[in-house]
Amino acid sequence: MNTATFSLATLAPAIPEIALLAFVSALLVIDLFVADRDRHVSFWLAIGSLLGTALLAGSLVGHPSAVTFQGMFVADPMSQVLKVSVLLSVAATLVYSRVYLEVRELLRGEFLSLSLFATLGMMVMISAHHFLTLYLGLELLALSLYAMVALQRDSARATEAAMKYFVLGALASGMLLYGMSMVYGGTGSLDIARVAASLAGTPQSQTLAVFGLVFVVAGVAFKLGAVPFHMWVPDVYHGASTPATLFIGAAPKIAAFAFVMRLLAQALGPLGADWQQMLAILAVASIGLGNVVAIAQTNLKRMLAYSTISHMGFLLLGILAGTDNGYSSAMFYVLTYVLMTLGAFGMILLLSRAGFEAEELEDFRGLNRRSRWFAFVMLVIVFSLAGIPPAVGFLAKLAVLQAAWESGFGWLVVFAVLMSVVGAFYYLRLVKLMYMDEPAGEITIAGRGDMRFLLSVNALAVLALGIVPAPLMDLCARAITASL
Repeated sequence: MNTATFSLATLAPAIPEIALLAFVSALLVIDLFVADRDRHVSFWLAIGSLLGTALLAGSLVGHPSAVTFQGMFVADPMSQVLKVSVLLSVAATLVYSRVYLEVRELLRGEFLSLSLFATLGMMVMISAHHFLTLYLGLELLALSLYAMVALQRDSARATEAAMKYFVLGALASGMLLYGMSMVYGGTGSLDIARVAASLAGTPQSQTLAVFGLVFVVAGVAFKLGAVPFHMWVPDVYHGASTPATLFIGAAPKIAAFAFVMRLLAQALGPLGADWQQMLAILAVASIGLGNVVAIAQTNLKRMLAYSTISHMGFLLLGILAGTDNGYSSAMFYVLTYVLMTLGAFGMILLLSRAGFEAEELEDFRGLNRRSRWFAFVMLVIVFSLAGIPPAVGFLAKLAVLQAAWESGFGWLVVFAVLMSVVGAFYYLRLVKLMYMDEPAGEITIAGRGDMRFLLSVNALAVLALGIVPAPLMDLCARAITASL
């Protein structure tokens, strides 16, 4: 065996992943000796692990691209930025979820360990330079999420959601694996750079690869929750505990974006004309169905699920543009979308208490009379999700629409704008309930000080990025340009 494989220089690009694996292994052992009344120790260990790994990943930002493990793993500017974003968003998810989990006796090593293992899977996906690495990262993430949804064992709704998620997820993984095998049959390689070179150099290899592309796009669409592979999204969002829903709805979207970039933009870039048309159909269906069906929802988690489907359609607009501007706009979109999702579900967790899930629209009725500040926080988040200025959601939508327009998808842009007007209705309905209606019952603000502070910072960040978006936009543009 080549001993150079295990040299320090070879391991250096993967230091954040190695550190996180060490942290989660230590957490599994330490949690065995922590009494139930001291679960906060495990919680802070998990937070420390995520922040420590984020510092390690952040120290690599700006370093030149490096490929290691015999071409299986890459650390490039795009992966460096996305990893830091994933780690910080998971840390915020755990802070928001702490009180909810404590009250329901779910704040145990199992939930925390699954969170860290899922984060490790996301980081592996983000840095994959080989189809096998992509698939390993995806399955590590997926298996952790299935278990996380099913962790609430006394809830029939959570068990049903976990079963649906597992069965449909296994089907999508099989389709993805089958598509990858057909691409391998056409190109003779699973290495992302070699696949791209083979498809660009020998047209004969493209025929079989195009068949594989259909299955690959289907698998990718499932992971994003795009129509018609969206069936799991509303049921899982509604059935899972709110912390599990927040986890699924936030950080994995960043990893899914990286997954799409590695597979479509890098490996299957020469087949762009084929997958652009597929993504256009997925985008139209997702934006249309997501916005229309969300109007009929009275449960806020289900409404946000259909909202997610719509937002994934907008994300696809940037990717299908097939240009550096489109990819950087999509990256900006997914990062800001995760920020908005954290804020929206953070508010649901803030208003939840023992025996009460603040997940119905009616539960937010009259919130302004109970807390003007947190009503404003939710207002900012909702305006951003709807794409109303000055919140950052407006600029994120504008960026992907502009990229799609420049690539000749004018009809798609017009459709997306019209659907955004439809989508504004169900978002503004929530604002009307908060500000114009009397409270339907008791409204309790139950979060700890750290949660309230972080939620306030979250909303202010959404507002600030809408006013001064240039630093993040430039960072995304530089990362994409240096990585492709």
